[in-house]
Amino acid sequence: MHLAELKELSALPASLTPPAPRQRAVLFDQGRLTIEDIVDIASGAAQVALSDAPAFRAAISRGADFLDRLLREDGTIYGVTTGYGDSCTVNVPSELIAELPHHLYTYHGCGLGELFSPAQTRAIMAARLASLSKGYSGVSVGLLEQIARLLKEDLLPLIPSEGSVGASGDLTPLSYLAAVLCGEREVWRDGVKVGAAEALATAGITPLRLRPKEGLAIMNGTAVMTALACLAYDRAQYLVRIATRITAMASFALDGNAHHFDATLFAVKPHAGQQQVAAWLRQDLPVDDAPRNQKRLQDRYSIRCAPHVIGVLADALPWMRESIENELNSANDNPIIDAENERVLHGGHFYGGHIAFAMDSMKNAVANVADLLDRQMALLVDSRYNHGLPANLSGAEGPRASINHGLKALQISASAWTAEALKQTMPASVFSRSTECHNQDKVSMGTIAARDCLRVLQLTEQVVAALLISVRQGVWLRCRLDGAARPQQNLQQMMELLAADIAVIQEDRMLEPDLRRLLERIRLKQWQLYE
Repeated sequence: MHLAELKELSALPASLTPPAPRQRAVLFDQGRLTIEDIVDIASGAAQVALSDAPAFRAAISRGADFLDRLLREDGTIYGVTTGYGDSCTVNVPSELIAELPHHLYTYHGCGLGELFSPAQTRAIMAARLASLSKGYSGVSVGLLEQIARLLKEDLLPLIPSEGSVGASGDLTPLSYLAAVLCGEREVWRDGVKVGAAEALATAGITPLRLRPKEGLAIMNGTAVMTALACLAYDRAQYLVRIATRITAMASFALDGNAHHFDATLFAVKPHAGQQQVAAWLRQDLPVDDAPRNQKRLQDRYSIRCAPHVIGVLADALPWMRESIENELNSANDNPIIDAENERVLHGGHFYGGHIAFAMDSMKNAVANVADLLDRQMALLVDSRYNHGLPANLSGAEGPRASINHGLKALQISASAWTAEALKQTMPASVFSRSTECHNQDKVSMGTIAARDCLRVLQLTEQVVAALLISVRQGVWLRCRLDGAARPQQNLQQMMELLAADIAVIQEDRMLEPDLRRLLERIRLKQWQLYE
């Protein structure tokens, strides 16, 4: 575990500190990996195991051997006997071919911005290892072993997050991985920034001297955007569930009409994800037999249409999974080495269009959930619309009610986070720029889209934290106002879980500690929501 992660966890009470995960092994061969495999490697819940199968290792070696034979026969191979990109017309003298891969990662060492987190870096390394393990990149078994060894020792390259246009893949950020494999630049080791040469020496790892195509194979791919997409998917999947539970609690607090989630009603609009959200709401809000005139006939849209908003994200996740996992399980560098048929295939598999589209779409759907929850909070705190609850959900009574302001400021903050999330939804993929002497004249911007999506998720999780405080307070106040009001078992259990972290707000208090505690709960997915 690294310094940033330790700082995050050190602020948690003992009851919130996650237990040491029991690691499982994720096998890297030519088989198919899942998003969950990458997420578990990123979190430390799984470790990388490079296959020892003779057939797998022979398949990898065939590509490297074929390239060696081509070089001996004076074949022309892009990025091996030529310069890179627009410089593909420049022939490299045979005596300099061995130096070319090292020049590639050297001149791409120009990234800026914040460093990727340790978890993100593990995911990036695992995604690159997955692609190279397909056997179409012309790399040696030794290169795969070196990446696996770095992951095992938790020696993580310091990778700046900015500088990729997403085609030819994630060249600049992946150059930091290539350099560390060769003992250059820096790594995190036990939470401390260390020179790569020193870290490798201490671990007994010999720096690589890259074979002719290996620099290109490491860098010319979609590993960064794909890794970030895996992490984003995991968070978005949980968001669907927690936003649904919040909606149920908001409906109860607002004395809402549970008939809005009727099974027959949703049967006539057959979006499976939307139907699932409605079904979960029915679990949380069983319909009572009270006469309709005791409740508002139609709740406002942020309650009544919640399945239609959250359901968009729920219904999008399956095709997003397909795109992300197809990219994860692809050989996505250039050229592709078909050793079996002895062909070098020049193409554009480094182009991250599918990830870009998935991430641009995900951030849109996620931000809409943030907007939905923000509107629910606006109803909850406004005494004109919250059906008898105190203004700003203040729990103060008597003369002290005049100086207490409840959740007034929290609603402002939630609105600010929502606005910023919505602002981030401009699709990155439409901002393609012609670069590199118009060789890379149409690029994906997939990595920017993935980074944007993670930022939107972060802001939305902050809105979720604010809503958890709000609905916990709202349900408590509804029960205080109406002694007969009792939440169904699911909501009662959620109230008890939240009560362990959040005291009811009777006197104004600083809410930042509560918010940070809840954010940790959300990020660790510590509430099991729905079966």
